Amino acid sequence: MNKLDMNGRCAVVTGGASGIGLSTIRRMAQSGANVAIWDMNEQAMAEIASSMPDVRTHTCKVDVSKLGDVEAAFKSTLAAFDKIDALVNSAGVAGVNKMVWEYPAEEWQRVMDVNLNGTFYTCRTLSPHMKENKFGRIVNLSSVAGKEGNPTASAYSAAKAGVIALTRSLGKELATDGVLVNAVTPTTVNTPILEQVTQAHIDYMKSKIPMGRLGEPEELAALITWLCTEDCSFSTAAVFDASGGRTTY
Repeated sequence: MNKLDMNGRCAVVTGGASGIGLSTIRRMAQSGANVAIWDMNEQAMAEIASSMPDVRTHTCKVDVSKLGDVEAAFKSTLAAFDKIDALVNSAGVAGVNKMVWEYPAEEWQRVMDVNLNGTFYTCRTLSPHMKENKFGRIVNLSSVAGKEGNPTASAYSAAKAGVIALTRSLGKELATDGVLVNAVTPTTVNTPILEQVTQAHIDYMKSKIPMGRLGEPEELAALITWLCTEDCSFSTAAVFDASGGRTTY
């Protein structure tokens, strides 16, 4: 594994206790970063932090769908690290698999609150700090579903499409401030979020991948971590696919 340069950088990863977020935490730590894990699972966060005794870590219990939680976590992390250089928005929920006309309104709202509003709240809270420091990297986890729209996953698809639009807007707003904002659009990745969807939906999504397999969280972590380094210097408001060939645009 090649080592990316994040020496001395301080990164926040939401949803950092599992899946792509956890793999990103580990890849960043291996690359020299201090890492703040924002998640709802306090036990998992404590275990992750204790498994990396040589890494400076900070944990916050955060419900990203609540602006107050996000603002409190920002203050706590800033007190621990003095600065925040990178933000990775990995927290997300899949939602149920239903046709639009059957989709529960309260479930639609839950998916939007976590996947889209949560990303907005963290970007809104942390971007002024990065702007003031004249340096920052924000990576928002979207999805191929946000480009193509998956049947029986209308809420997830719509929320992830919103994440792409938010990324493009914020990236352009911060383009001259040293803060780069990009999105990553994975296809189906082998993470615990798959436990939230039906096997039929997983099979459908896998059938669309030319490589014939699901992505692995470590593969996404490599791309995300690179986007948080200084080597990423001329890409902002951009969308990076990690789809095994499913999307080519």
